[in-house]
Amino acid sequence: MSEQQAAAPGEPARYFVPFGQLRRQPTIVVDSTGLGAALTLAHWRGAATPPALRDDTSAGSCLRALHAPATPGLAARAVTANHFDIDGFIGVWALLHPALALAYEPLLRLTATLGDFRELDWQHPLAEQALQLACWLNAEEKARFYEPFGAPARRRREDEASAEKFAWFLPRFAAVLQNPELGRASWEPEFYRVQQAVAVVQGPLSQHTTYPAIGLVVVRTPQPGPYYAQFGATAGFDWVLSLYDGQRYELEAKYTTWIDLESRPTLPRLGLAPLAARLNELEKSGYRWAADPLTDTGPLLRLTGRALSKAERYADPDGRPIYASSLAPGTVESEVVAFLQNSYATVQPKKYWTWAEIRSVGV
Repeated sequence: MSEQQAAAPGEPARYFVPFGQLRRQPTIVVDSTGLGAALTLAHWRGAATPPALRDDTSAGSCLRALHAPATPGLAARAVTANHFDIDGFIGVWALLHPALALAYEPLLRLTATLGDFRELDWQHPLAEQALQLACWLNAEEKARFYEPFGAPARRRREDEASAEKFAWFLPRFAAVLQNPELGRASWEPEFYRVQQAVAVVQGPLSQHTTYPAIGLVVVRTPQPGPYYAQFGATAGFDWVLSLYDGQRYELEAKYTTWIDLESRPTLPRLGLAPLAARLNELEKSGYRWAADPLTDTGPLLRLTGRALSKAERYADPDGRPIYASSLAPGTVESEVVAFLQNSYATVQPKKYWTWAEIRSVGV
């Protein structure tokens, strides 16, 4: 279950351990929190990441740590995480392969951001390679193991089951990082699917309207598609209202407001039950508007039919049913904008919101 690097002179030889082994030896905890950690490198809200190492992504904090070798706790050889995702994996891998990680730091940062926030600057010279890496990780994860948030459906604990993913990916990632062609058979299908969707989202059939004061971007586009295309150009915004043809709609609070974002202040996310109630007063389709809980990683407000699993909510929008509303797109947009404007009327953006502070907004 472990993969140990060949250490460069003066570097600690680190290795991965499953999360359950956290307290058996001094251990660095990545993209997670746990009692007894020698060092925590996570962007989770309230995590004990040293202030100098805080970053938008947990992988970013790991890369910052590699630039600060005297950081207390960084001498620990064991590294762990309580789940597998792109950001956390890149952070763990970077600690195990510091020299190579620093050589590829810009690409790793882009890939971690794409994995967690679904954001990518398509004009960046490394954008295509970041997308290829993310698609390779996604495809191999689903083909060999299970989809994100899929462990409970298999009656397994994520912190235990994910160790098998780390054991497979850790010794193989460097080769694809350095030569993406080695992973083409795996990454190509999703890569081209995303590229085709990006062409639509950025094309003449789609429209983006931004409301910077409330952190909202409205995306009008014909059909649901991959998150990487839908959210790719939403950096700097924390709410996305997607308006699809056929009067189909979803509002999502991005993951950027679940974590402690370092690069900019944010407005807190909001409980969406009052907005759902208002839309239900207007809705005549027979479906009901409902929202996920405030503390969900990416709460959705949408018309509901059957209940969606967490794996379905996390998966791409074109992988779940989106029902037709009786409301016109302009009505939904105006109601969402009014709700956010009213809720934030006396709130100022800041960094490092606590959950207690977030829950108090609008109460």
